[in-house]
Amino acid sequence: MTMKVLQNKLQISNARQELINKGASLLESPFRSLLRKYGVARGVAMGDMVKSWDVLATVNFLESHVQKNDPILDIGCYASEVIVALHKLGFSNLTGADLNTDLRKMPYQNAIHYEITNFMHTKFEDASFQAITSISVIEHGFDGQSLLKEMSRLLKPGGYFIASFDYWPEKIDTTGTKFFGMDWKIFSKNEVVDFINAAAAYGFSPNGEMMYEGQDRPIDCADKQYTFGWLVLKKTI
Repeated sequence: MTMKVLQNKLQISNARQELINKGASLLESPFRSLLRKYGVARGVAMGDMVKSWDVLATVNFLESHVQKNDPILDIGCYASEVIVALHKLGFSNLTGADLNTDLRKMPYQNAIHYEITNFMHTKFEDASFQAITSISVIEHGFDGQSLLKEMSRLLKPGGYFIASFDYWPEKIDTTGTKFFGMDWKIFSKNEVVDFINAAAAYGFSPNGEMMYEGQDRPIDCADKQYTFGWLVLKKTI
């Protein structure tokens, strides 16, 4: 499926259990979280329960569609569970990109290449990656044209752009709400359709069934109730 929607909270807990069963979960134990609160635990807090569903969808897709040694880029990767989960699953050619200078504290520095950079304007060579992942990133300071231009440049022909994002079929107004100093967007169905249509100009096409409907609103943030969307675009040229 190219586009799917998180339907309820049960899917989140089921996805976390599957990540645990796969040996790919990075979610901290309550004890370690307590140690971190008091400054005893070091390093980056990895794993976010509410993002279990989209992390699982992403790693399952990659296990089915790319080779373990194919080059993969995770954008907005600081504290991102997906890049470390992929490492634990045996993927060996991983790069993470983020502007956060604490990227140097991310785990597995000897096995994962981390690059402090604006992922909209990177210095990576053309056609460097077979897949690019983006977990709950593109809704912050969304610039569809710049994003599609850079993702298209970086992907090999036949490569995949895989993104999860805040979503509800009908438009939810987030005017005036910012995260990380950037405007926040909860994508509507029409906005996702517009993004997919715009992607065609950059050589992207959806590669499967498109499911836009939502059942529940399991995510509650900044007084907004919504869910997550998950989308795969394939670079066809």
